[in-house]
Amino acid sequence: MTALSKGANLPVDATAVRVELTWSDGPGTPDVDASALLLTAAGRVRDDADFIFYNQPHHASKAVSHLGKQQRAGTTTDTVAVEFGALEPAIEKIVLCASADGGTFGQVPGLTMRLVDERSGAEIAHFVMEAGTETAFIGGELYLRQGKWKFRAVGQGYASGLAGLATDFGITVDEEETAVPTTPPAVSTPSAVPAPPMTTAPAAPPAAPAAPVALPASPNLTKGEERLPVDMRKRLDLRKQQVAVSLSKHGATGITARVILVLDASGSMSFLYSRGVVADVVERMAAVAAQLDDDGEMQAWTFASNPARLPDFRLGELPEWTRLHVRCGEMSLFGSKKRKKGLEDSQVDMRTVGIQNEEQKVIAEVRAYVRQNPAQAPTLVLFFSDGGVYRNAQIEKELREAVEEPIFWQFVGLGKSDYGVLERFDTLPGRRVDNVGFFSVDDISTVPDQDLYDRLLSEFPQWTVAARGAGIL
Repeated sequence: MTALSKGANLPVDATAVRVELTWSDGPGTPDVDASALLLTAAGRVRDDADFIFYNQPHHASKAVSHLGKQQRAGTTTDTVAVEFGALEPAIEKIVLCASADGGTFGQVPGLTMRLVDERSGAEIAHFVMEAGTETAFIGGELYLRQGKWKFRAVGQGYASGLAGLATDFGITVDEEETAVPTTPPAVSTPSAVPAPPMTTAPAAPPAAPAAPVALPASPNLTKGEERLPVDMRKRLDLRKQQVAVSLSKHGATGITARVILVLDASGSMSFLYSRGVVADVVERMAAVAAQLDDDGEMQAWTFASNPARLPDFRLGELPEWTRLHVRCGEMSLFGSKKRKKGLEDSQVDMRTVGIQNEEQKVIAEVRAYVRQNPAQAPTLVLFFSDGGVYRNAQIEKELREAVEEPIFWQFVGLGKSDYGVLERFDTLPGRRVDNVGFFSVDDISTVPDQDLYDRLLSEFPQWTVAARGAGIL
């Protein structure tokens, strides 16, 4: 372990490293975001894909990734991972940057960069940084020298923010519409001004510049989104773009739908709830509602032995909604009819939901809701369950009858289990249109957002076309 001063360097013998930017939390501390620039021997990026940050977290080579933030004991860490063996031959330097949102780096206490061996977890070096009025910062750089990788402590700030830093490395930020933000582009702000697109500046004449690869424009803020915590809003912003990309792939740009969320709360799901997996699923589905839903909200159900309607999901209430309503079923041992103590008025007493799988009941209840509350847009049901399906005949009856209704049922299996008729429904004959989609994953928390949205939204656009042709829509 080596403590470096500004300008010092040392060899890096590890095959892969994590670069951890850490700082102390406190009142008035700006939000800080780590990022990385992959540079050629000319000291320039080749195009936008060489800029890795929270809105573009993985390089195409898989050599550099933004892993995101973790908070622990009053300290926040934002991490970039580097796999040296996967770097393309043209890349000779990785600049490790950061930007501050809501203040300057002089207001960020305990700002430190740590270099950690990815394989052993051992700290290779750390660098304590000092700053003033800067809103963008280069903490350090990994660079190739005589075939060996080294790390240098840089500690250089830019009072001109991201624009000043970007200009030095071949990226320009188009300032035609608004002033340059102090954080990486493509973040929605409460004023709903989209972040400027990034384009690549020419390296030097007379060489022609690389063709720019523009990042997607940030979608407008959905109602209530400005009330979300900054980190959650940034994740949502990226995920909305990824939902839009998935819809575009399937020829469904601009499509709207009423989105309904259904969450399995049976006893076998308890591990997924306690690990936070279900809460993460809800946050990821919030992006579908924000991008696709006809009013930016979702109706929601939970179920086990019995279904229970949850309060409508509103985007600005995501953290509180998750805390109150993403809960697992419970068994009532003594059959008490009294409401469980300590529940808030809006919360479901999960003892009434029980612990056994009865999918057909919640399917019937959602169908009844759609009939009683007609909408111009079709309905997309996002139904998450870990399986254990055994009411196959009743489930099939409900879904066959629902063929003539303006509902597409997208089932997602969470783990290795028996999904019964849900898994077989795509091959069941005798339906005018295929109104059911199904896929399962061993561990949904390891599935990248783009892959998840691609699978989640692959069949719904096809169904809308078929349903219109059949006169269902």
